[in-house]
Amino acid sequence: MTTLPISAPLRQRPAWAQLEAHFQKLKSLHLKQLFAQDPKRGEKFAVEAAGIYLDYSKNRITDETLGLLLQLAQESGLRAQIDAMFRGDAINVSEKRAVLHTALRAPRDATILHEGRNVVPDVHAVLDRMSDFSNRVRSGDWKGHSGKRIRNVINIGIGGSDLGPVMAYEALKHYSDRAMTFRFVSNVDGTDFCEAVRDLDPAETLFIVSSKTFTTLETMANAQSARAWMMAQLQGDEAGIAKHFVAVSTNAAEVTKFGIDTANMFGFWDWVGGRYSMDSAIGLSTMLAVGPENFRAMLGGFHEMDEHFRTAPFERNLPALMGLISLWYNNFFGAQTVAVLPYQQYLKRFPAYLQQLTMESNGKHVTIEGAHVDYDTGPIYWGEPGTNGQHSFYQLIHQGTRLIPCYFIAFARNLNPLGRHQDMLVANVFAQTEALAFGKTVEEVKAEGTPDWLVPHRLFEGNRPSNTLMMEALTPAALGKLVALYEHSVFTQGVIWQIDSFDQWGVELGKVLAQRILPQLESPSEPNLNHDSSTNALIQRYRKLKTTSKEG
Repeated sequence: MTTLPISAPLRQRPAWAQLEAHFQKLKSLHLKQLFAQDPKRGEKFAVEAAGIYLDYSKNRITDETLGLLLQLAQESGLRAQIDAMFRGDAINVSEKRAVLHTALRAPRDATILHEGRNVVPDVHAVLDRMSDFSNRVRSGDWKGHSGKRIRNVINIGIGGSDLGPVMAYEALKHYSDRAMTFRFVSNVDGTDFCEAVRDLDPAETLFIVSSKTFTTLETMANAQSARAWMMAQLQGDEAGIAKHFVAVSTNAAEVTKFGIDTANMFGFWDWVGGRYSMDSAIGLSTMLAVGPENFRAMLGGFHEMDEHFRTAPFERNLPALMGLISLWYNNFFGAQTVAVLPYQQYLKRFPAYLQQLTMESNGKHVTIEGAHVDYDTGPIYWGEPGTNGQHSFYQLIHQGTRLIPCYFIAFARNLNPLGRHQDMLVANVFAQTEALAFGKTVEEVKAEGTPDWLVPHRLFEGNRPSNTLMMEALTPAALGKLVALYEHSVFTQGVIWQIDSFDQWGVELGKVLAQRILPQLESPSEPNLNHDSSTNALIQRYRKLKTTSKEG
């Protein structure tokens, strides 16, 4: 058999053609049949690594499906691309950058080269500075300008500078210092900032301004509002800013101009993308909340999953398997969305975090070589914690017309044990995956005494796929493993789709246009508008309503 180069178009790969033919044979096969054919299917299609147990038996796959997906990974050069990422090659081709978020959680004695330089000492130097600062704030040694202890921390960022810290804080709240208040401001909507500071004492408040360039429009607008709010308390004493603001940035000049002491500026690197940065200095709010020891435990969890992904054979590789299974539904079944359903209240922001990780990474319409793809990429991720979702959108998953693969996330031990609650919670996980897979037949519905006219409404077709991820408890290490698991599953899909999972040009156009429109909204005189008729009319209406509101 002739082996195509890994740059060959995806749909020309032998495994892709074989998967298309295989899908035609498999598409009408029911999970009931698959389980009946193999009584040990639930044990066979399961794998455990790094403290995570993945049951993927309730998927519409066979041994042949799995073999072909693994062949596709091989034909796509997945192993070589993994090695290239960990080696520090510039796999972010459109920005000509290395992708080394794995270096953020490498142990102190590791060697990871970027342009001939070992970056690990630099990473640990920042971590040590973060640890020292966090210990000073948490102990009360660091005080505000008036001598009061810092009790409130507000992180100002957007995108990866917000979603990761928010998710991590909520996920690890059990481990946080409850004597301190943590809040997060990202939206340029003034309400976000006003509500965050409404009940806080400026003398006890520390702001973390997270912006690599220190020029991000939304972040700096909120930072300037925070500065003005603080200056009112300081009665114009500029020197006090340095005691109430720190920066996560690489732009020392702008940080200094703002009034922040560069000794309290924590940097990161171009080889870290925003959505992959929660374990960098962007996670300073996380470290302040849970302490350096717990933060480093989280990094240890990240690293353990990194090593598993880097070394494990694909047939036992958790991120590779998850990525391949998701691709199977996206590209062959035409599933447009993926539901992430954590049965753990602390993970309530995890689906939102995954939305950026997955959709900003793989929402691409051209290959790394610039050719338009002729297959779907980047499914839509969404979800809510269980059991809440069961009383909301599960109706559509069970009886709707769309196929929605589901990922259930469960833990054996609850950090807040309360009577029967945890057993009830986990019982719902198992029940939902069983109901989705096997449904309820007409005969079963009738056997319950259901009138004939009601039978169609109470019928569950089943054959709805799901995966179950199970861990012992939501510890800092467990969170690191879980996030890294999804990072690498996204990478797996991106490699096979031949796209750049590490750029995000799609967020730029709207930003550029907003900068054009803003002066037109603020202009005291009637602006010269040269947009389309819709945008022109909206600008005019806004200006009119704004004027009317002022007059009223």
